[in-house]
Amino acid sequence: MALIFPRLARNFIKNGYFPTDEATLGRIIGALDIAGDDLRIFDPCCGEGCALHALKGALVGCGAAVQALGVEFDADRAWHAKALLDVVIHSDIQDVVVSPRTMGVLFLNPPYGDAVADRAHTGDRAKAERLEKIFFRRSIASLAYGGILVLIVPYHVLDDEFASSIARNFDRVRFFMAPEQHFRQCVVFGVRRRSARPEPAISSLLRAAGKGDFLDRVLPETWPEEPYLVPEVMTGEVFRFHAVRIDAAQLAAEVQRLYAHSLWPQFGIHFGGGEAEHRPPLQAMGRWHLALALAAGQAQGVVTSASGRVLLIKGDTYKDKVRTVELGENPDGTANETVILTDRFVPVIRAIDFTPGPSLGSVVTIQ
Repeated sequence: MALIFPRLARNFIKNGYFPTDEATLGRIIGALDIAGDDLRIFDPCCGEGCALHALKGALVGCGAAVQALGVEFDADRAWHAKALLDVVIHSDIQDVVVSPRTMGVLFLNPPYGDAVADRAHTGDRAKAERLEKIFFRRSIASLAYGGILVLIVPYHVLDDEFASSIARNFDRVRFFMAPEQHFRQCVVFGVRRRSARPEPAISSLLRAAGKGDFLDRVLPETWPEEPYLVPEVMTGEVFRFHAVRIDAAQLAAEVQRLYAHSLWPQFGIHFGGGEAEHRPPLQAMGRWHLALALAAGQAQGVVTSASGRVLLIKGDTYKDKVRTVELGENPDGTANETVILTDRFVPVIRAIDFTPGPSLGSVVTIQ
């Protein structure tokens, strides 16, 4: 299987990034098949996007319509992936919202190594957590029940905790060493099931694999078992895949992608009303009409009186209360006083005098 990305990846290698190699990816693809016509696949650390692009191409070749989604933290790799995949978000995976149980394949080849330990509160040298486990926990909820996990990590990461997490959430788990052994990688397949107690046999298998008991079990060139079937995505439900925060470049790209043929060509129609010339009213406006115009922000701009006086005006309206007092007499002959407060809207126009002369620049209030 000829892939383009091994050559391209050399341009992106930094921050501990190394893509899935050609031999491993080709054998992974050989283990998958389709179980529907409408599929969705996801890579939460997609790099330059070539691996998921190749997987999509293989599933499309089987006769399915496939949507490939990715997340990538590095800007250069993310923008390269945007040209290959359907939707790619340049963001930290922690800042991405993904609807749960909506992906048919979770292709997870996360960064390798330790995260930075948080010692702000204790001051001790507590062991930092592995990045592989962080990415696994953050992205597993996106995989549908019956969906396929493809996990590519160094085999020694599979400790008791990681093995139990996989055994609790997946059936039909298979472990293989990758053909490429630069990072001593392994490939773990699984079919997601509803979370329950860990399956003892699966836990034992993965713990032994993490200790190096199956280093000779290499991913075969030809898949010997029934293929893993990628399930069809559920339709009719609200699907969310977006970042909590988005930068200006991605926002501009999304606007261009989503609204290039709908909203923006009609921008003048929707937002050009303010440029139209205002027609005078049919009759002279009363004080109530003036108050409404001021409250709506229509009384503003530069006006010129018949005498040539030029004012820059800005109108506003505030609510005042009018106090009236009514005097009366009670049945017993005593006097009473009733105070009535009535709301009144008062229009106010403030202006700067632009008329050349001694009043230039003065502030005028019309009330």
